[in-house]
Amino acid sequence: MLEGILRDSITKPAVKALRKDGYLIANIYGKGLENISAAFKRNEYIKYLKNKTTLAFDVKVDGKVLSVVVKEYQKDAITSELLHVDLMVAQKGVRASYFIPVAVTGSAKGLKNKGLLMLHTRRIPVKCTIENLPNNITLDVTNLDTGDNILLRDITLPADVDCYLDPRVPIVGVIKAK
Repeated sequence: MLEGILRDSITKPAVKALRKDGYLIANIYGKGLENISAAFKRNEYIKYLKNKTTLAFDVKVDGKVLSVVVKEYQKDAITSELLHVDLMVAQKGVRASYFIPVAVTGSAKGLKNKGLLMLHTRRIPVKCTIENLPNNITLDVTNLDTGDNILLRDITLPADVDCYLDPRVPIVGVIKAK
């Protein structure tokens, strides 16, 4: 479980001091809950997120254990260092917006015909409860030839999971190399 500290001050000098000490600034929020200003050790946070297997994970802040989902993060434009993260509390029975990652399996036929595999959409926005949230959407691309795409309408989402994107949006495809 990832453990963090409660930030008592949200002023700019306090945030700079925490970042200098190796902390990642975080905001934790949820529907009907009071916002929590927290900080996590940056290296522990990155290591923990690389090894997690589900979208929702547990954090412990100020003695409270919360199940959260990464909603948004900010990186430094030059160094790509993680600066800030927004975590949303995954409440049971509450419909919320999530981003499901897309995973690709197989080797496309079009790659032998000098094509390039393009992942157009890395994450699909959906609205559902945390109980129905899939960890990822796996697509088999072995039958894709040059010029073929898998569109959003070709994917079957689990029950009670709604996607509000246009069904004609391409998710993955093989394009002709120049």
